[in-house]
Amino acid sequence: MDVRNDMTKAPATVAADDAPPAVSRRLRLITVIATFGGLLFGYDTGVINGALPYMTDDLGLTPFTEGMVTSSLLLGAALGAVTGGRLSDARGRRRTILVLAVVFFVGALGCTLAPNTAVMVVARFVLGLAVGGASVTVPVYLAEISPAERRGALVTRNELMIVSGQLLAFTSNAIIARVGGESGGVWRYMLVLATIPAVVLWFGMLVMPESPRWLASKTRFSEALEVLKQVRSQQRAEAELREVSALAVKEDQQKLGGWQDMKSTPWLRRLMFVGFGIAIVQQITGVNTIMYYGTQILTDAGFTADSALTANIANGVISVLATFVGIWLLGRVNRRPMLMTGQIGTTAALLLIGVFSLVLPSGDGRAFAVLAMTVTFLAFQQGAISPVTWLMLSEIFPMRMRGFGMGVAAVVLWLTNFAIGLVFPSLVSGIGISNTFFLFVVAGVFSLAFVKLYVPETKGRTLETLEAELRARFS
Repeated sequence: MDVRNDMTKAPATVAADDAPPAVSRRLRLITVIATFGGLLFGYDTGVINGALPYMTDDLGLTPFTEGMVTSSLLLGAALGAVTGGRLSDARGRRRTILVLAVVFFVGALGCTLAPNTAVMVVARFVLGLAVGGASVTVPVYLAEISPAERRGALVTRNELMIVSGQLLAFTSNAIIARVGGESGGVWRYMLVLATIPAVVLWFGMLVMPESPRWLASKTRFSEALEVLKQVRSQQRAEAELREVSALAVKEDQQKLGGWQDMKSTPWLRRLMFVGFGIAIVQQITGVNTIMYYGTQILTDAGFTADSALTANIANGVISVLATFVGIWLLGRVNRRPMLMTGQIGTTAALLLIGVFSLVLPSGDGRAFAVLAMTVTFLAFQQGAISPVTWLMLSEIFPMRMRGFGMGVAAVVLWLTNFAIGLVFPSLVSGIGISNTFFLFVVAGVFSLAFVKLYVPETKGRTLETLEAELRARFS
């Protein structure tokens, strides 16, 4: 398979939309409501960071059961990603997001009320189903409803909401811990807050439109045009529908849509290989060890428990600021070099975390050195790697199987996340934090080589043009 040459030809020119202000406001509203799924994704994955130390005492967790409580959400997310992808292809993006809002609410409530470790693991698994489904469905929904020249900025608003959710979790954890102190069950207050955005997401999506490209894939062309008119000028909506409809008819004839098509179509298999690789690259940096175990990493480095909770807010702040920078960069630079730059930065930061943990004596010097490197790591991760990952996965798969394709790639992403989240406490306990981070450094070098050799460029094309180019590239 020779896919080493990225698409260096100039992309098709994308005309700016001359849509009236009301149309632009409608598109912004759709983006805000849909990305509450990202906010829930971020809060539910980040809240465990501060809740875990208090939960450990109340539920009597061991290092292994700590890993199970943390990573059961990730296992659920793997199943939720592929299920959500198939459901969104079959039943629609909007309807799937409505279902996910309910699952978010039920899962958060189950975690809050969990009386023991077993119930907590099950509730976190249910919550993971929603997180995985949202990780696939929301970016696809945004990609399909966005104009080509704004797709990068609008899809990565979901990443901004993910890191904002994590910052909200870190901040509320610190406030609740300081107010509640050592009182029993303080972690339950941390977890229950996730029910609020779930309610907002459900009510908001009731009045949002379906994806026009999904409607076209079901040959509901008149409905697709009505949706496009909500978010485009009329002239552009009609032109875009002609392009989308032609591709929908072609894909319907070829019956693209599932495992059998992927196994029997060489270019789809190769494209799925690239999708798997992009997903692994995002996780193999070890980013979620910092998101899930950041408080414990900082405590090991020399902070007190309360100071680590407060210092961990810096990780959330830099993630949000870096994502703003990433959104700005996506409109100005190509995706592939941005991904490679992020890999170089994160690998260097992980190397220094390992070195500082190894050579500096315990105390304030080591604590602040490790904090500085985790902040640097997150700047590269959230400013480059994560936005590009979710954006490219929402772009590269054919229209008729976009939810399925992204769902399968996301399964790989979440299973990688699950494996890392499960073994990280045991690795730190067994070989020490320095050697654990050195393992991530080695993985980072391999990831950089993969991106350089195999990942194509996707910037500046309509989804239909991009699909034609990828079909030709991988055939």
